[in-house]
Amino acid sequence: MQTDRNRRLGRCLGAGMLITSLGLPAAAQQQTCRKMVLAGEVGANQEWRAAFGQGWVFRLVPIQPGNAGYSGWDLVVDRDPPAGFPDALLVATPPYNSINEREVGTTFGLRAQDAIGWNPRSFRFLTTPEGFHQSRQLYLSLSGDGQIRLAEPASTPRNTSANKNLPAVRATQRLMQLERQSSAGQFRILDARLAPGVSDAASYAENWALASPKTRHTLESSTTGKSTPLGELHWIQFSITLWLPASWKTPAALHATRAACSE
Repeated sequence: MQTDRNRRLGRCLGAGMLITSLGLPAAAQQQTCRKMVLAGEVGANQEWRAAFGQGWVFRLVPIQPGNAGYSGWDLVVDRDPPAGFPDALLVATPPYNSINEREVGTTFGLRAQDAIGWNPRSFRFLTTPEGFHQSRQLYLSLSGDGQIRLAEPASTPRNTSANKNLPAVRATQRLMQLERQSSAGQFRILDARLAPGVSDAASYAENWALASPKTRHTLESSTTGKSTPLGELHWIQFSITLWLPASWKTPAALHATRAACSE
């Protein structure tokens, strides 16, 4: 039976197509960045966090299992103390409400082995508190029932119903403008332990299923002792590469090198 997230997949991919039509994601505006690499490991239902300077924190947050028994983690960039939902990585990494590189888990019909086959993953994130604050407000203004609804520009400017939607169109365009100011990042799984799912790979996950042997991993039994359609992610070891603004103030405990910005 389809989960709520799976049912949302088809209609929410439209948001991704709208963003693509607006020319996103945009290439990094700077020629030179400060490249920083973080590394860690995290177990099921556990959170990992690392401060990377100027009041920002990178977190891996467990995905709530719910009735579908999901497992895995969301990639999150937030302030310290946290500003909350939506975070600075979510607002800058479309498509929204849909399968997305920021979700490393058994959601949207992905099995555990598919999730590790989608490797590495690319994302974007905001690095200025002002831009983050604006993006959060715009995102929330476009949200309803937990779903963000982006507005397309009207094809006929004099259309009355389109004119009523003008505030949403402007909010969408401004959100996309702020996304263009974001920085790039990459998440790579180095090793994993998982209980594989026994269902067939979803059509959109077949390439990730084929690529899963390329990611080092160990197969384990499920926590219940019974096989499940999607399986379980038990543990991952990973690296996170961030391409930060050239003027970034790096914490003393971390090391950053000057490098070309990633697109």
